[in-house]
Amino acid sequence: MTADSLKAQLRRTLRRDLWFTLAPAILLVGVAFAATFYFIKPAPPKTVVLALSPDEGGFRFYARKYQEFLKKHGITLELRNTTGSIENVKLLADEASGVDVAFVQSGTAGGDQAQGVVSLGSLSYVPLWVFYRGDVIDDVRELKGRRIAVGTEGSGTRALALALLEANKVSEAPTQLLPLEREAAIDQLKQGQVDAVFLISPAESPIIKRLAAAPGIRLLSFARGEAYARRFTYLSRKVLPRGVFDLAADLPSQDVVVLTPTANLMARESLHPALAYLLMRAASEVHGSAGLLDGAGEFPAPRETGFPLSSEAERYYEAGVPLLQRYLPFWAANLVDRLWVMLVPIIAIVVPLFRAVPAVYQWRIRSRIVRWYARLKEIEIQLDENPGPEMLEDMLRRLEEAEREVNRIPMPLAYAENLYFFREHIEVVRRRLSRRLTGGDHREGHPHHASA
Repeated sequence: MTADSLKAQLRRTLRRDLWFTLAPAILLVGVAFAATFYFIKPAPPKTVVLALSPDEGGFRFYARKYQEFLKKHGITLELRNTTGSIENVKLLADEASGVDVAFVQSGTAGGDQAQGVVSLGSLSYVPLWVFYRGDVIDDVRELKGRRIAVGTEGSGTRALALALLEANKVSEAPTQLLPLEREAAIDQLKQGQVDAVFLISPAESPIIKRLAAAPGIRLLSFARGEAYARRFTYLSRKVLPRGVFDLAADLPSQDVVVLTPTANLMARESLHPALAYLLMRAASEVHGSAGLLDGAGEFPAPRETGFPLSSEAERYYEAGVPLLQRYLPFWAANLVDRLWVMLVPIIAIVVPLFRAVPAVYQWRIRSRIVRWYARLKEIEIQLDENPGPEMLEDMLRRLEEAEREVNRIPMPLAYAENLYFFREHIEVVRRRLSRRLTGGDHREGHPHHASA
């Protein structure tokens, strides 16, 4: 066999040994990464759908602020108008609706029809305003028999108005409950076509200030506000100070007690965690400042909403913004967070394999020579049995045959020392055989054995 053919054979053998060693390792790493990809969250979507009622709780104003914040981070917030909080919860519970998050007024019923809906926290107080015409009254029970605009079907305003009216037993005839939209209800109140209007809106809303200043229209101050707050735990009693709307005009002309639910940010339980944290960051920016009824830093907050708080919200209110999102752009923080999970198979699988693969490769190379030590040992054992000349000649031929075969074994230079060690051991046995054939080693004591 020529030198070139030997080199070609050596290369083929080394490639085969390398693949024999690496293939199981590559397969194991592939399985580990596949398992990791199965459990890792995919990248967050670029579009989020928010359900809100434009006529409820000032949600339309907040939604624009959320759109601006999310746009800075590469996320598009699509708005879907609804009739109110009740419909919003139903949309969140329906996986086919396409709605991801929604503004929902506290006190909106959840129950079995709201499975998979979680809270990201309360955002602000959105007071219940009761404007009316006529003599001064201090409670909704005095509205019995009047024409009252309580909001459209499915709205949070209507749900809260009916709860208060029914608790005071004034919702039945001759009281007329009118399902008017906000603008229509306000117009008819000004024109005297309705006697009272229930509205839910932030204290900063221009509509509320204009109504408070409108001639012939009064703002109800709940004399039994504390009792309502105790009976309806999702309500809070707040005092609107005299003159807070307009100091020069002294509006309102006295302290006004209002009942206020909270605006809450609800989400589908399957919402991507990165988006949940981003939305809560938006909530902190939009709702964190002080207002007429809200204290600075009071919102967002993990208040009771009737829905379970999401796991991301729990961590956010305990520890704040995730570490990566504090120092990196949103897309970069999410990428690093996902890549970090990929380090699990690297640490658990790749690092041990990094040590094991060279050892396996070395074992495979050495095994080609080690197996020939069995023939060498066999000859030594036969040599100890004092064989005759013919047997000695046969043993010598087998020894030379083993040497020729071993010399043909392809061996990388890094492991060539194993080949030369074996040749030395062959030479030791050959010398013993030669001495026996010449009669010089016929009565030796314990023979010197070749060592593997």
